[in-house]
Amino acid sequence: MFGTDSVIRDYTVARNDYRNVMPETFNFAFDVIDVRGAKHDKTALIAVGPDGARTGDISYSDLSRQSGQFANGLKRLGLAKGDFACVVIGRIPEWYGVLFGCMKLGVVSMPGTNLLTAKDIAYRINQSGAKAVIVTEEHCEKVEAILAECPTLAHKIAIGDARDGWLNFAEMCAAESPEISQADCGPFKSTDMMMAYFTSGTTALPKMVPRDFGYGLAHAATGLFWMDLNEDDIHWTLTDTGWAKAAWGMLFPQLLLGCTIVLFDGKGFDVDQHLNMIKDLQVTTFCAPPTVYRLFAQQDLSKYDVSSLRRCLGAGEPLNPEVIRYWETHTGTVIADGYGQTETINIVANFPGQETKFGSMGQPVPGFDIDVVDDDGNRLAPEEVGHIAVRTDTGGAWPPGLFNGYLKSDGGVDQDAFRNGWYYTGDTARKDTDGYLWFVGRADDLISSAGYRISPFEVESALLEHPAVMESAVVGHPDPIRGQVVKAFIILADGRNGSPALAEEIQDFCKDLTAPYKYPRVIEFVNELPKTISGKIRRVELREGGE
Repeated sequence: MFGTDSVIRDYTVARNDYRNVMPETFNFAFDVIDVRGAKHDKTALIAVGPDGARTGDISYSDLSRQSGQFANGLKRLGLAKGDFACVVIGRIPEWYGVLFGCMKLGVVSMPGTNLLTAKDIAYRINQSGAKAVIVTEEHCEKVEAILAECPTLAHKIAIGDARDGWLNFAEMCAAESPEISQADCGPFKSTDMMMAYFTSGTTALPKMVPRDFGYGLAHAATGLFWMDLNEDDIHWTLTDTGWAKAAWGMLFPQLLLGCTIVLFDGKGFDVDQHLNMIKDLQVTTFCAPPTVYRLFAQQDLSKYDVSSLRRCLGAGEPLNPEVIRYWETHTGTVIADGYGQTETINIVANFPGQETKFGSMGQPVPGFDIDVVDDDGNRLAPEEVGHIAVRTDTGGAWPPGLFNGYLKSDGGVDQDAFRNGWYYTGDTARKDTDGYLWFVGRADDLISSAGYRISPFEVESALLEHPAVMESAVVGHPDPIRGQVVKAFIILADGRNGSPALAEEIQDFCKDLTAPYKYPRVIEFVNELPKTISGKIRRVELREGGE
């Protein structure tokens, strides 16, 4: 479909030859979901309840029908192409019906995590001027609490039991035909806005990231090269539906390439349950954040049958090499790190058939010019630390899946991240002589101490190897002599108590694993770390609190 069947996946070949050429018109819901439902129907989703039991299989044609019904329902309400809708729905099949229904009508959906507060929802509605909100019933009270603050909000749609003053999703769909004509809704250019995500807000208020219809098709590169997906794969990604990672792991690459997706509506995280589900559902490709793999690595994996796995992936932050080694030893699969942002698709990764350098982000994804550059846009020599950047001044088409600026509430576009012919990701790295990138940190997280530039991640990685350390965050701390010194906030493992003696032991341990100037000169034992709703550590808050 759309040329993906004939793509050569060998990295060295694809790096030179792969081009993701965008058609002038494209709509993922019509051109992928409806087409697969009509011509290549199969199970698209395996729905799994909180107890781990399989609750139902949803086909591509099921997704096609429900999305058509919902699109007709939105149309009856008067919504049209270009209107915005705030969406807060968990890992249930209706999430797909809502997103694809919005796509068919051209309504711009804004997926949000289930951790959003009433204030967060109000912020997203007012930033976009959203006319509709579609949520599961547990979020209805949040919406009701902020109605007076959101003058553009005209329609409230709830998934679940009927609620006074709300339209019911199931009833809306039941009253409508599944048939809807693309000609009556479009045309849809690949460059038209399809969705909008919000950044994590690590250092400032969340920014709105517009995603066009071509974004869904651009994810072919994510599925073909990093994930290495095939039609017979059963894929499971652990993520919240409100994060852009959901677009990577449970939406576009998988459905574009005809996979089956595991949709687990679980609450919390149970290690035993998750490992057993891999066997029960015969999961073949699996993606999880580093925290999950670290928890897996604390188990006796010989007790679990994970032999169905052929491809394991990690994303969110670099994974510690010792965890990768443990997983490979006990499962036979290497965890392949991948890197990207809300603003991009997967742009750097470790690929099948290529050497995996444990701890490395990998190499640029075919179809992209990715490099480490300085403030002026000059490519840096190997081993020099600089900005991870995507070349935009290529003389040809815009890089597939790369956004073109943050959407502002007044309709303008913030393009401050674009300069010198590059998109600056805000992250830093070094590139080795083989072309592999090694993550250093957020540009504003780098610690400058006595002339040295220190990566918080490198120190955190060393700290995690100490048996007393369960989690850590490293920041720069003001120092009259060195300018800054390394400070570590540490959550201890169960049964361990903080003390000056333990702090000194951890410091000595770090000195043996890193260069002596990198060890944390200041250690503070804490019970929790400030995080964004996407789980990223808010280092800015730690820095400000310690000054």
